[in-house]
Amino acid sequence: MDFSLGEELEAVRDLAREIFTDRATPERLREVETSPTRVDASLWADLAAAGLLAAVLPEEDGGAGLGMAGVAVLLEEQGRRVAPVPLWPALVGALAVAAHGTARQRAELLPVLAEGNGRVTLALEEFGPADPLAPRTTAVQDGPAEGPHDGPHDGPHDGALWRLTGTKAVVPAPSGARHVLVTATTAAGPGLFLVASDAPGATWEHAETTSHDLSAHLTLDDAPGAPVGAPGDGTVAALVRDSFVALAAVQVGVTAGALRHAADHLRERHQFGRPLATFQAVQHQLADCYVDIEAMRVTLWQAVDAQTEPFDAKDADRAALVAKWWATEGGLNTVHRVQHVHGGIGVDIDYPVHRHFLWGKQISTTLGGAGADLERLGALLTSGPVAS
Repeated sequence: MDFSLGEELEAVRDLAREIFTDRATPERLREVETSPTRVDASLWADLAAAGLLAAVLPEEDGGAGLGMAGVAVLLEEQGRRVAPVPLWPALVGALAVAAHGTARQRAELLPVLAEGNGRVTLALEEFGPADPLAPRTTAVQDGPAEGPHDGPHDGPHDGALWRLTGTKAVVPAPSGARHVLVTATTAAGPGLFLVASDAPGATWEHAETTSHDLSAHLTLDDAPGAPVGAPGDGTVAALVRDSFVALAAVQVGVTAGALRHAADHLRERHQFGRPLATFQAVQHQLADCYVDIEAMRVTLWQAVDAQTEPFDAKDADRAALVAKWWATEGGLNTVHRVQHVHGGIGVDIDYPVHRHFLWGKQISTTLGGAGADLERLGALLTSGPVAS
């Protein structure tokens, strides 16, 4: 299996690395962390101006067609610099609209995302040990749609108005998102619904996450929404799978950036007249980090490759869960080790490595921790026929 990026993805990686390195400085990160939105709007605009937001979209929607491979490249570079922009929910949500949305939904949502003027966010999580593929939030159909959600009636579910009721937890980066993609259970199975952020019946309660981002709990009380795809058609499963891969990509960058901080720190600090990097116990710690990061990277790109058309959904789900588990377990282990080898300076908020620990911790619990990942993977592996 060839995991080389190719010329086009390498160009995206290099441009993204340049922008993130120039813009996401420690000084700028401190400034954004105390801002009302916790989002670097200037950096978001720079990414849009460089064409990086559009690059992942299909060519028919004005993009370069890089898909999840492009998303993975961008997210790894973001993670290296722990840059506070809502890339993963916006891009994964945009790809869901591109793949499953109506012509009108694509025309209204995707160009503004590419220009950096509007975006969607995702409401996938709920309180308690909820499976993102079996949400407790419910949706019932309530006649034809009116207003901005009305679409060209080119399908059995297009233009239908639904009413959603339930509570979604930890919706990422709600500030600035014009719409939210909400998963809900219907009589036909799980469905994905497009809800305006200011829709009647939608109430937001903002909260700070471990990584200093602002998230929100979204309570829906008969809130109107339009379906993206058809309930029960696999749209939700595809979105959750893409979210697992996206989180794994961010975590690869977060841990690689953390390891770079550790290597620099240990090379410069001395004890007993020797650089700390020459101590065998420290070398073992960093070697473990390197092994975990490489395993995370390999499983990430295996998951991306498993989604190459034509693909088997079960194989793609399995690869995504393996990548998610490595990002959760290996990622958390890595940021813990890096924090440890820094000693007291590792928890000093004036030193940048603490952000990698906070991001790694947050990612490791998003959409379930390592135990939940293994439970899902085990259920998937045992769901098919047993080979003798």
